[in-house]
Amino acid sequence: MKKRYSVYVVELNKKVFTENRKFREANPQYNGVLECLYVGMTSLTPQERFKKHKTGALSKKGHNISSSIVRRYGTFLRSSLYAEHNPMTKAEAIKMEEQLALELRRKRYAVWWN
Repeated sequence: MKKRYSVYVVELNKKVFTENRKFREANPQYNGVLECLYVGMTSLTPQERFKKHKTGALSKKGHNISSSIVRRYGTFLRSSLYAEHNPMTKAEAIKMEEQLALELRRKRYAVWWN
């Protein structure tokens, strides 16, 4: 099986915590010290995927394929938090996205993932 998928982490502006109720409610462990993050998975490079989030990319069918949280609050990729995991199969990436998000929450980051 080809390993062409990646997980990635985007640092978010901390305004997301005060301005987005769902984000705040999903992160009761957050103490305001560490960063706010978004964890995703992609078959593109993390850099290409981040660019699609920031530009509000649409699918061929016209559906929005970018996260509004990343589009509005995303600042840059945090490769030090994900590079060691890549590349992987799609099944591995689906599992790793959640595992990485939960691991970062345990470390007291505020994290969003889909």
